[in-house]
Amino acid sequence: MAVSIRFATPADAGLILRFIRGLAEYERAPNAVRATVAELRAQMESAAPPFECLIAEINAEPAGFALFYRSYSTWLGQPLIFLEDLFVEPAHRGAGAGIALFKELARIAAGRGYSRIEWRVLDWNAPAQRFYKAAGAAPLDGWTVWRLERDALAELTRPAGTAGAAESTPAK
Repeated sequence: MAVSIRFATPADAGLILRFIRGLAEYERAPNAVRATVAELRAQMESAAPPFECLIAEINAEPAGFALFYRSYSTWLGQPLIFLEDLFVEPAHRGAGAGIALFKELARIAAGRGYSRIEWRVLDWNAPAQRFYKAAGAAPLDGWTVWRLERDALAELTRPAGTAGAAESTPAK
């Protein structure tokens, strides 16, 4: 089987959404996806797209994707790649698409002079953890992912003194 990797174009927005939904299903959160084809296409067509995406194809058939964006390490003073999603459809697993995507991402990071690649893996996702360890990656112990979203985000942005506004003075 011939695996090829290419950069996604705005015309791939529907395919990317299909992969995103496949990943959400695998990660036991099928109803969490809110992205739309139109949004993805518009973002990819914008002057400053918020992400880049690689598409893996096996014998010219789409098999998986790696969606990533540039981030930054203040301690190193260098940019890095944050890998948001890496997914290969079940029918294509074990055929080399995942490692081909990961290697291409490493080539991109090295070619751009980036310091590293970072990503998150769910605690229960042993197959992904084995895949990344086999590629030479290691988990980063001692850090916990935090998130501020939806209602909490809106609450924090309310002007002080309005109903429901978060306190602006620190707790003692």
